[in-house]
Amino acid sequence: MKRLEGKTALVTGSGRNIGRAIILKLAEEGANVVVNARSNKEEAESVAAEARALGVEALPFIADVSDHQQVTNMFAAAAEQFGGVDILVSNAAIRPHQPFTEVTLEEWQRVRGVVLDGAFHVAHAAIPHMEKNGYGRVVFFTGDGAFKGTAERSHVSAAKMGVIGLARGLASEFAPKNIRVNVISPGRIDTTRDLSWYPQGGMRDTADIPIGRLGTVNDIASACLFLITDECGFMTGQTLHVNGGTDFF
Repeated sequence: MKRLEGKTALVTGSGRNIGRAIILKLAEEGANVVVNARSNKEEAESVAAEARALGVEALPFIADVSDHQQVTNMFAAAAEQFGGVDILVSNAAIRPHQPFTEVTLEEWQRVRGVVLDGAFHVAHAAIPHMEKNGYGRVVFFTGDGAFKGTAERSHVSAAKMGVIGLARGLASEFAPKNIRVNVISPGRIDTTRDLSWYPQGGMRDTADIPIGRLGTVNDIASACLFLITDECGFMTGQTLHVNGGTDFF
């Protein structure tokens, strides 16, 4: 029997890159999956088809995690098809890069809306089912830049540190009910996202990575699987830094 057989996992921002890799990793372990994208229906349906090819059921769903009603609708659809969500991976994020003095109130709210409010919305929708069933696994995402402090990304760092506070609070509250909550903080990962904002292409520079390479989306998906399975059964409220040794926290 596969380790996640009979479970349902919802991964936000899973139409590409890290989210897609997590969907496929969990599907390989037998979990039925909900594939979420903010607007790209074609990507979500493509990843869902890949998951089905692994022998599980998959539901693609378009929803902006910053919109509480859209999140509510997504979890209602998951409940209708699968009975509820047992495993939540809150991966959706935006990472704008701009000087602090140019950050408008609207931009601050937009970043917070996706990164922090979005994490709240999906957790708030998922946990009642987990609590009722006496089983739940939640994985949030932050970033090493939030720990170090990154110039011209203070609004992103603030939201991502807020996610850690949310995770720790939930971990403390729901551990007695067999709901474990942890956080992954990726380092430099080789993805398809636009890095034109990063100075001199340094985001792909590996000179200061002790392991000597960029991380892969599978590195992150494997870390996520570890946090979800019982191999990590005594760990909750923690942040796992998957960064090739570039920083130590």
